[in-house]
Amino acid sequence: MEARRKSNGGFCNFGLFSWLLFCWWSCSAYGMLSPRGVNFEVVALMDIRNALKDPHNVLNWDATAVDPCSWTMVTCSADGLVTGLGAPSQSLSGSLSPSIGNLTNLQLVLLQNNNISGHIPAELGRLTRLKTLDLSNNFFNGGVPSSLSSLKSLQYLRLNNNSLTEAIPPPLANMTQLTFLDLSYNNLSAPIPTFHTKTFNIVGNPLICGAEQDCFGTIPTPQSLFLNSSQSNSQPSGAHKGHKIALALGSTLGCMFLLASAFGFLLWLRQRHNQQIFFDVNERHEELNLGNLKRFPFKELQVATNNFSSKYLIGKGGFGNVYKGYLSDGTLVAVKRLKDGNASGGEIQFQTEVEMISLAVHRNLLRLYGLCMTNSERLLVYPYMSNGSVATRLKGKPLAIACFPSQPVKLNFFVILMMSLSQMLQPNQHWTGAQGRE
Repeated sequence: MEARRKSNGGFCNFGLFSWLLFCWWSCSAYGMLSPRGVNFEVVALMDIRNALKDPHNVLNWDATAVDPCSWTMVTCSADGLVTGLGAPSQSLSGSLSPSIGNLTNLQLVLLQNNNISGHIPAELGRLTRLKTLDLSNNFFNGGVPSSLSSLKSLQYLRLNNNSLTEAIPPPLANMTQLTFLDLSYNNLSAPIPTFHTKTFNIVGNPLICGAEQDCFGTIPTPQSLFLNSSQSNSQPSGAHKGHKIALALGSTLGCMFLLASAFGFLLWLRQRHNQQIFFDVNERHEELNLGNLKRFPFKELQVATNNFSSKYLIGKGGFGNVYKGYLSDGTLVAVKRLKDGNASGGEIQFQTEVEMISLAVHRNLLRLYGLCMTNSERLLVYPYMSNGSVATRLKGKPLAIACFPSQPVKLNFFVILMMSLSQMLQPNQHWTGAQGRE
């Protein structure tokens, strides 16, 4: 009998322990459920969604769901608790519901770059585990809630670029764990509490800048430095994680494409800038053998001669006019513009003159400097000589105007050329190609 009593007592003790263990597991698993079986976090998230206007339907949450961890813009921990709410740059408007204070496991709230207005809920002070809060670039008004000073885990706080008014609550200065605080570009007023944060920004508040001498603050540090610690113990939902990966991959590829395009464009500009403007006449006219001459763009010669102004006219010949010109580097040249350059006769005359002048290389003859060929223009460029033309020297007339290479005289080009060649053939002249290059 005594042994039976001990056996029954041990069985009762084991049953009581099992019942207590089951009750503890039930409470931990369904601790977020109300007596009616409704998840408190689902209710709070639905209140937040209903207070916001969502034009793109990014908060397409199911109110009948029991588990919100599969929702977009929601991050959960490994044990299924909501630890993050992030919907930046989604064109959200409306107001932020006070029910956000019921999400007591939140560690991360990112709602920046939207159009949310109204007061910042004081219920945010109940989120004792919150580490990052970013409500910047919205239209929040009213004062900064003093209840935020109760957030002993908060490290990163951005409320800049809103319409906040009143003075900064002094209790916020007691948040010694806060490392980043940005209150810039609001309508806050003095006095400014003494903060011990590593980064503090208060610029863009006219009332403070008018009352305080030093209101320039500091430059905000990158957001990613403060998100790593807040997200170390949480895992995002599958859909949200995939969206982030796709966005990061697309941004990376886009940046690489832009950099490659910019690099290629710079190389093209450099190659074009450094391209030689000298060309071999043989490449364009197979029947010519002129060596390397400088090819001038027609526009450059237009600028050099002031669009072939009559003020720059220094001579007229049977095949064209001669103009004085100034190149972009200051070199003084004489530009001969052939008449009827687009006609067949003009083409032949141009080739003939270039051939003869290029072959006649002598130190006493003027060297051809360059040329210009277009569909309708034929131009020759010579160094400018200030000692007058050959005809002027032959007639022995005094120089009145410095000009080159011809004056309105009756002498033909071929006559002048033959006279020059006869000088080359005189016995006391020793003509070589080297002297011509000099």
